[in-house]
Amino acid sequence: MIKIAWDPIYAHPLPEGHRFPMVKYELIPEQLLYEGAISITNLFSPKPVAEANILLAHDMLYWEQLRDLTLPAKEQRRIGFPLSAKLVERELRIAQGTIDGALYALQFGIAFNVAGGTHHAGSNWGEGFCMLNDQAIAASYLLKKGLVGKVLIIDLDVHQGNGTAEIFANEPRVFTFSMHGEKNFPFRKENSDLDIGLEDATNDDIFLGMLRRTLPILLEQEPDFVFYLAGVDVLSSDKLGKLSLSKAACKERDRLVLQFCKDHSLPVQVSMGGGYSPAIKDIVDAHCNTFKVGIDIFD
Repeated sequence: MIKIAWDPIYAHPLPEGHRFPMVKYELIPEQLLYEGAISITNLFSPKPVAEANILLAHDMLYWEQLRDLTLPAKEQRRIGFPLSAKLVERELRIAQGTIDGALYALQFGIAFNVAGGTHHAGSNWGEGFCMLNDQAIAASYLLKKGLVGKVLIIDLDVHQGNGTAEIFANEPRVFTFSMHGEKNFPFRKENSDLDIGLEDATNDDIFLGMLRRTLPILLEQEPDFVFYLAGVDVLSSDKLGKLSLSKAACKERDRLVLQFCKDHSLPVQVSMGGGYSPAIKDIVDAHCNTFKVGIDIFD
């Protein structure tokens, strides 16, 4: 059975003046249930992640400052919103949802997290609405437990996965691939194992052609597990994205990646990443397409 991590806390609102389009985290499962793409039995609510697992990817001092709500104001501004106990709990549950999803993927082939994709969080910093790096924590967990030998992270959010790249810079068992807007945030990039920087206004044909050529190269790394970050901020409608992908191309992107995983017997955990189109319907539709494509391929 395909399992999807979701909890009401995912849609926890931010304080006034720091709003963020978190309503999508309520609407995505509602839409999938309404369409009959999933049933309530597909959803599970994760517990908060254990401290020991956080420390597989993050430094102790940084984690303690998050936990105790003592992160300096400058570092909170880098994240993009003020700390609160509820927001930290939200991050803890998202991270555990990705660990649980990875374990479900080993069993069923694929699993999803309605949230996650917090790839700007590095070992000792948070940034760009990311506090704990869910896929880095989960990848480190699988390796620590000896459940996998080589992990491939495919990050197709419009923003480079700088935190993920930094965390695994000296970890040969994790291959990080990021295809992103070259001139977009973060303006100081880290070095992934493979980075492809795209020009502003990159269209469907260029994006999909590049991805088709790159996937066979990634297979040369001989991974036995994939984490896929499926941000929909690549859409032409996205107010932060700067690329020019249609909704159909975004769906085809997901099909290429997930069919690649299926064809090569690679379990895959999928986190949703960013999406900032002015119309919430565009965001929800594109995210729901990711789920539906994955279910169609693996179910």
